[in-house]
Amino acid sequence: MTPFEALYGRKCRSTVYWDDRADAAMLGPEMIHEIVEQVHIIRQKMRAAQDRQKSYTDLKRNDIEFVVGDKMLLKVSPMRGVVRFGNKGKLSLKHIGPYEILDRVGEVAYRLALPPALDRVHNIFHVSQLRKYVSDPTHVLEPEHIEIDEQLSYVKEPKEILIEK
Repeated sequence: MTPFEALYGRKCRSTVYWDDRADAAMLGPEMIHEIVEQVHIIRQKMRAAQDRQKSYTDLKRNDIEFVVGDKMLLKVSPMRGVVRFGNKGKLSLKHIGPYEILDRVGEVAYRLALPPALDRVHNIFHVSQLRKYVSDPTHVLEPEHIEIDEQLSYVKEPKEILIEK
């Protein structure tokens, strides 16, 4: 039952439902037959377009699964202009970590063991935010400790002054 039919107690008088017997007497059988054929052709073409688009998307899509105990890098800046974990700007890090997977939550989410510096961040992430970490000592990236106040903002302070006037 369509929402229109549930609300008004009758079928919607669109071209999709013109193949009913009651409407055939008013409009003529030839016109109803032509409209029904056109609706079937439109549905077939829409189904073919959907199948084609699905086949293109399925080529890029792969199911990613991780094992508990794996080390993962966490994507920290997924959108331009959004400040996450204190990283801001064009040359900021894209991934931080590595962090260990504690357990799997649902089919596509994992709980990570985050350090105490990130205790205000929810520790469950979607697989699209995670990247497998390949062990290399030069890759270890630790986030800076940032003091965040109640309004979830922070003050940037310079590390050192290079030139004095």
